[in-house]
Amino acid sequence: MLQKFEVQGVNTQIDDNLRKYINKKIGGLDKYLSRHSRESAHGEVLLKESNARGKAQRTCEVIIHLPQETIVVKESAQNMFAAVDIVEVKLKQQFQKYKQMHHSGKAQRQLFARLRRKAAF
Repeated sequence: MLQKFEVQGVNTQIDDNLRKYINKKIGGLDKYLSRHSRESAHGEVLLKESNARGKAQRTCEVIIHLPQETIVVKESAQNMFAAVDIVEVKLKQQFQKYKQMHHSGKAQRQLFARLRRKAAF
């Protein structure tokens, strides 16, 4: 679970069920980060409600501050729970990209070196 995690509502009330749902969905995404990134990451969730052209829109915006990058994901839906679900999927993809981009490759180099040593014998 993300250690530093804030949930804020703009023009909307956040009840306990929604807060628990957000903590479960967004807070549990830290397993997709490396240990170093997980320790220093902190996030903000902004929930907005607006009436544009007579339609009620709920927007969920998540900002995750990581050591070398800031990830921002924003999605709108008719239901706040649906917006959170869509944001969760997008965050998973962004975390995987972040991990691939900032992965040192040390483990891969060690594995290949071990395989080369075994192949030499």
